[in-house]
Amino acid sequence: MHLVRAVTLLLLHGLCAHSAVITEGGYPILWDKVPERISQQPPDNGMLVVQPWDYLQRMSLLKWILNATDDYMTSMGPGPNENPLWNLPLQLSWLYKSGRFMVRLPCSYLPSQADSLTLLMVPHVGTKVAIPRVFHHTAGMNYYLSVIPFLAAVETGTLGQGLTSQVEALTGVEQDYCTSYSDCYVKHTELMEKWNTFYQVLCYCSCFPSLHPHVKPNTKLSSTTRKHYSNPEQKFSRIWVDSTEFMAATHLQSSLDKAAPLLIPLPGRVLKEDDSPPNIADLSEAENHALYIFYWMESMNSVLEGVLKTMWRSAMCSIPAREKGQAVLRDLVFEPKFAVAGLMSIMKDMTSTCSLPMS
Repeated sequence: MHLVRAVTLLLLHGLCAHSAVITEGGYPILWDKVPERISQQPPDNGMLVVQPWDYLQRMSLLKWILNATDDYMTSMGPGPNENPLWNLPLQLSWLYKSGRFMVRLPCSYLPSQADSLTLLMVPHVGTKVAIPRVFHHTAGMNYYLSVIPFLAAVETGTLGQGLTSQVEALTGVEQDYCTSYSDCYVKHTELMEKWNTFYQVLCYCSCFPSLHPHVKPNTKLSSTTRKHYSNPEQKFSRIWVDSTEFMAATHLQSSLDKAAPLLIPLPGRVLKEDDSPPNIADLSEAENHALYIFYWMESMNSVLEGVLKTMWRSAMCSIPAREKGQAVLRDLVFEPKFAVAGLMSIMKDMTSTCSLPMS
């Protein structure tokens, strides 16, 4: 089954430690403030209008998808929160909690045309204020893991028959993001097709296609927004996208209980210019270690000209191999004393086992 690889491709990997809190009562931040059903969202002239640059509204898209697909996920396990799509709202919760959903700029900052100054709903305050801000690079990537699944769910009738929707564009970056099913289909045909297939197959069987919702950052958007970040934050954002393929290859099932701990040791704030893991004073030992491992894996993959990632994917060739791969990644991030130098020999052993003829 390739479902887990599909829905975890943008799931960040790290493991439980004493650091950032990304849940409230076991659920994503402000989960109880989000409408349970799409019918609770008042339509505008018969059309459902959503603003995905508002945290609560973006989270609502994911909550509606989860609730609409839960009945089809009973094969994932006996618990009520086994839906493998839980990684999506949890990732959004981490972005919000760590300050990566939106970058608030100093009052002295003079916004350019590309920056948004429209009214923003501040969830904890319950009111709208106009503040200079730009949206973090990762929030832009996360857009495609909320809006595209939502539009595909509407198109396939997963969220109800006869539903029409419109996604509001963000002032200044209208050209960088698709806002309708037809627009997204033209710009991201392969990704949209895979989500369509995912929803269509849900109704017929519990074996899912190999979706691959992996979105590289928009180049134009990156050039206009990355200038607001420190070099360490830019590096982390790049590694964050690239390194997820290691965890995805293990097909880890991303239920609520399994997915939430995976995000905990990620840095709980935006990185600053003088941050250098594993010696960042105001980050926990777990966060420092996770960042150090991410940097090490990127360096090794670069030195080996991409061979590390290729070897890892080849080694994940069977259920036992993938289970061992999950354990190796846990040791890498959980155990500071784990010898990273031994990773290559472990992968060689796993790859050679995969290449043995079947008895």
